[in-house]
Amino acid sequence: MDRIPILRIGDILLVSVQFDLQDRIATALQEDLAARIVETSANGVLIDISALEIVDSFVGRMINTVASVSRVLDAETVVVGMRPAVAITLVELGLSLPGVRTALDLDRGLAMLTGEQVKAEEIAGTDDDTGGTAAG
Repeated sequence: MDRIPILRIGDILLVSVQFDLQDRIATALQEDLAARIVETSANGVLIDISALEIVDSFVGRMINTVASVSRVLDAETVVVGMRPAVAITLVELGLSLPGVRTALDLDRGLAMLTGEQVKAEEIAGTDDDTGGTAAG
């Protein structure tokens, strides 16, 4: 059975879809990714679809489901590398992927995820600082 590799980059998991997704491969990806998020305590998931030239409603739903599962497991998902024709097709199919963030390329997607982590750490640090200071 073919599986899509899931690579770890720090606290982020990278999924690069290099071939057309069939039902069983997409189902395996959802299960594998959910297990890896829990196993690694990943904070983010990058899904690279730059190799996909066409999509259908199944692939659109799969991306949305993977992002939803990741979100429930406390990992933000960014889809990167979407070709213009793929974006147009998804919108025409009525699959605008609500709740799924997108970036033009891997670098920008990675920056989105790591930027969020820095921001979250800053907010947590600010809360600690304000709680322990006294006026005067």
